[in-house]
Amino acid sequence: MAGGRVCVVTGANRGIGREVARQLALAGDLVVLTARDLGKAEKAARELGEAVGAWQLDVSDPGSVERFAGEIGVAHGRVDVLVNNAAIHYDTWQRATDADLTVVQEALETNLLGAWRVTLALLPLLRASDHARVVNVSSEMGSLASMGAGTPAYAVSKAGLNALTRILAAELHREGVLVNSVCPGWAATDMGGAGGRPVAEGARSVLWAADLPDGGPTGGFFQDGAPLPW
Repeated sequence: MAGGRVCVVTGANRGIGREVARQLALAGDLVVLTARDLGKAEKAARELGEAVGAWQLDVSDPGSVERFAGEIGVAHGRVDVLVNNAAIHYDTWQRATDADLTVVQEALETNLLGAWRVTLALLPLLRASDHARVVNVSSEMGSLASMGAGTPAYAVSKAGLNALTRILAAELHREGVLVNSVCPGWAATDMGGAGGRPVAEGARSVLWAADLPDGGPTGGFFQDGAPLPW
């Protein structure tokens, strides 16, 4: 499926998002690399080559999302792949019993509602594609099957993102839009910290879901192409 597509990657100036953008561009896709800070997006895009364009997008700001969707519509007319990667607050310092709910609210606004907001805004452009794919970059931290104490803002926001994946997949199935959650695993990024798997390995799950063929799985939760428990 790769090659010649219009691919939007949010929060892509660093880490998993940047690596996904790099590999999509290498495969021949046109990449819309977004970041809250336009300067950081432009720096990353310059480093990744001519197939990567820089765009300002704050997924937590409805006005920013609406403006971005309008600009992408004019520039490209469709979106073939949407990678909802932007995320904040890996709050290992918190527990649910004493959480700062301001931090929780901020995490929900970006990690869950941000992905939801961008998907809704770009849905007309996704519907204009013959092979639309939505990839929600989640985490095993959001799996109810293995969830335990700690990191409440991040874990709850990712569990919510997984729920959104299931609902969107069911509602868009007849239109051929495949929607999946993926876990990159613990990767050596600014958020993940040192010691994780290489970023290129973490990006593998995202690229697998972006490249699914027509009739491929939808409404699933995967790591490295293998199902994860919800």
